[in-house]
Amino acid sequence: MFMAKRPEKGPKSRRYFTVASANKMLPLVRSIVTDIVERFGELSDLRNRLEILQGSRREALSGLHREEVEEVEHDFERKKEELQTLVEELKGLGVELKGPDGLVDFPAMMDDREVCLCWKMGEPEVMFWHEVDAGFAGRQHLPAEMIVARDPDH
Repeated sequence: MFMAKRPEKGPKSRRYFTVASANKMLPLVRSIVTDIVERFGELSDLRNRLEILQGSRREALSGLHREEVEEVEHDFERKKEELQTLVEELKGLGVELKGPDGLVDFPAMMDDREVCLCWKMGEPEVMFWHEVDAGFAGRQHLPAEMIVARDPDH
């Protein structure tokens, strides 16, 4: 049984989600994760462009070429900062980003042990869970009673 509670251990207690609370937060998480995936793509494109532009030694670059390299480097740093801000926003919600493809974990408790509710961009709702040390490869479908009982208002 999934429970949402904060453990009594330590000064910084962790937030735990239920399936219902994770799904309730999903519209906001989906929006942030969409932006994160977009920033990862932009960073990848900028990195590739920099590699092409920096094919020759920096000292040998013409003034115009050097300006272009500096502009791309500036764009890269700005996108990196935007990405970090988005990741911190997600962390602030208690959600953990697990990959640039939009994979996130919602910490949860099940049968008195910590587990992760798992969601990946493109999935309609939180439908999977895994042991903390199992990761994506250990994803399992939520038990049917958890899916049916995910929203007490319905």
